[in-house]
Amino acid sequence: MTDTWDYIDLWLKRNGTQEARFFWDQARQFSAATLVLPKESAPLTAYYCMLNAVKTLLMVKKCALSNRHGVSGEAVGERTSISNEIVTFKASGILTDLSRYLGEDVNPVAYKLSDILYNLVYIHRAYILSRERAELFIPVKNPTACCANGSSEAWMSFELEGRYANAKTLERLPAQFKRDDSITDKFVIRTKKRFRWKRGGDEQENVNSFTAYHAKLRRDVYYIHSPQKLWYIKRNDNVEGHIRRSNLTLSFAAMHRLSEMARYSPDVLARHFEGRYNWLLSEFLMTSTIQFLDEISSEMTGHDFVPPGRA
Repeated sequence: MTDTWDYIDLWLKRNGTQEARFFWDQARQFSAATLVLPKESAPLTAYYCMLNAVKTLLMVKKCALSNRHGVSGEAVGERTSISNEIVTFKASGILTDLSRYLGEDVNPVAYKLSDILYNLVYIHRAYILSRERAELFIPVKNPTACCANGSSEAWMSFELEGRYANAKTLERLPAQFKRDDSITDKFVIRTKKRFRWKRGGDEQENVNSFTAYHAKLRRDVYYIHSPQKLWYIKRNDNVEGHIRRSNLTLSFAAMHRLSEMARYSPDVLARHFEGRYNWLLSEFLMTSTIQFLDEISSEMTGHDFVPPGRA
């Protein structure tokens, strides 16, 4: 897919509304502006790109749209630090609508910006290199839907490799995963809970069964947009700073806080970029819009978007 923007615009012509196309075009224009702005200003347009993309998604899914953002931020303490930037998820607003659509908690809650960035898989390596904390994401390969012979019971399996293929990793996985002891030549893990897939049965019934199963599984399984398939399972919540939310809601909230600083306290934002986490914040700015676009596009269409040149 060489241009996801164009593809979604064509898709919206057939499946959406003119209003949804308008917001998608707005998101596209804000994305283009973000690429040419300095990093002290880029969070403004990057946030409005995300905001309009979310509105497009919610319109397509026929969800109610609020006229509020659903998120706010503030700085605490005297020291300029991402740990002192507080982001609050509100009881209503676009972010709340998105959280509800994704099946997340919609009660008001506040997080440190540092913890939100810690929970974003696509900048997690940069975060760990910038700040020593436990790894949250375990890389996996070959996600596969499996079905038992002569049975309608099905489950998902994943393969662990290298330094992750051991019992210590099993202890860090969410409770719904265990090792598949029936496979001895590879280190394969599987979900404990199963879903129904009836061979020769009603196709839509099978799809509905897997969709309901996947809605819960996706809370623990993440991917990074890239020319290759990069899949991860988020470890269990037995670690400080763990937030059980999607890339979409966390990216939206983090970018909103940076955009607030760009609007109202650009001097503070400049100090953040001059400080210890300059590289981490720069990585977030450079990669978040691309990842966000990919996930929103997949949510809308149910299609997989892979950059050209995939191996």
